[in-house]
Amino acid sequence: MKHDHFIVQSPDKPAQQLLLLFHGVGDNPVNMGQIGSWFAPVFPDALINSIGGVEACGPDGRQWFSVQDVSEENRQARIDAIMPTFIETVRYWQEQSGVNAVATALIGFSQGAIMSLESVKAQPGLASRVIAFNGRFATLPETSSTLTTIHLIHGGEDRVIELSHAVAAQEALIRAGGDVTLDIVDELGHAIDDRSMQFALDHLRYSVPKHYFDEALSGGKPNDDDIVEFM
Repeated sequence: MKHDHFIVQSPDKPAQQLLLLFHGVGDNPVNMGQIGSWFAPVFPDALINSIGGVEACGPDGRQWFSVQDVSEENRQARIDAIMPTFIETVRYWQEQSGVNAVATALIGFSQGAIMSLESVKAQPGLASRVIAFNGRFATLPETSSTLTTIHLIHGGEDRVIELSHAVAAQEALIRAGGDVTLDIVDELGHAIDDRSMQFALDHLRYSVPKHYFDEALSGGKPNDDDIVEFM
């Protein structure tokens, strides 16, 4: 599969986790790779890869779908048109790394967060974690699986993707029985800062997925494949 990407970290031994990064409109995988560098010391056994959008956007940028004349009415259709390629890209890197979905995290900012959120709506269980910085769903989910733990991290002063979208996403996922957290970063706009990153790192290291509790209450136990996690 040919697509722009930037390897942030590739461990010498077989990877135990896979962290895939997805940038915003007009950005590129090298720039987004700087976010990946925060995760590398914490997850030294992870393959960390920053993925570029499929279309050129601006002099040095990429995008997954055009935002020209985008609206609430046409956004979902644009995402649906490219979603098979996005999912194929995630599957490709899972195969290349030898890491399955339960040890895969999708980490996106802005449009990259939108694509990550929409991907686990379209393909439940595609990854075990989604970190969505300043993102949203195109349309709110009516169903949700606890196979994926979703961490929403949003600037309180975001005027590009309003905080209300993250709040609505959290509420919809809770109603649907999903596994979700929301952290609001005070006085932050449409950006990622060190507070955002600390939220993300803490969630990957310390948050216990809801499905573990569900399995314990039902008298079950995690599958062996679930043992390799982000904690």
